[in-house]
Amino acid sequence: MTSVAIADDQPLIRAGLRMVVESQPDLRLVGEGGDGTEAVALARAHRPDVILLDVRMPGVDGIRAIGGILEASASTRVIMLTTFDLDEYVYAALRAGASAFLLKDAGPEQILAAVRQVAAGEMLLAPALTKRLIEEYTTRPLPGSAEALAVLTGRERDVLMAIAQGLSNLEIGVRLHVSEGTVKTHVSRILAKLGLRDRVQAVIAAYESGLVVPGR
Repeated sequence: MTSVAIADDQPLIRAGLRMVVESQPDLRLVGEGGDGTEAVALARAHRPDVILLDVRMPGVDGIRAIGGILEASASTRVIMLTTFDLDEYVYAALRAGASAFLLKDAGPEQILAAVRQVAAGEMLLAPALTKRLIEEYTTRPLPGSAEALAVLTGRERDVLMAIAQGLSNLEIGVRLHVSEGTVKTHVSRILAKLGLRDRVQAVIAAYESGLVVPGR
């Protein structure tokens, strides 16, 4: 059973998300909040597997709340929901530790798929936002360095590059002619060696280190 919390300042949005979550036998809603402060409190009290978090809220907004949520519950995965597909929100949310970023016009099936995928440790971005994120990296100065990846083996670098290109574990296995289980092992080692939380942070590390260059 995957536990889910919701934080959005609009009661109608919260009600809609509540109905979507409660319609599924494998999901359990553990609480709701109307701003970032309440979102952090939910994480501290319930340690949900996934929290659906609005970007724009009064007081502490969603992006500022991410740090508090992860500090209160390191295992919680954050899905950002917004009506605004603006570059700075995507970049800032992912840098802060969000695992997924969806527009609020996403259908119930997309939202449920995101919850399940993120709970399983995967990442998810709406296609339009993926394009914007890549475009952001073509103009933003990269703070990282290739030296940061020196701890990885050649095969681990190959896996990291494939992750950054959006491939699933199964697709990476096909590309590298190894089993999906072997890929999962490589992914776990990559995250541990680089001190990363999840695949989203791995994608960011791959771009910022220059391992993957947009357009090449």
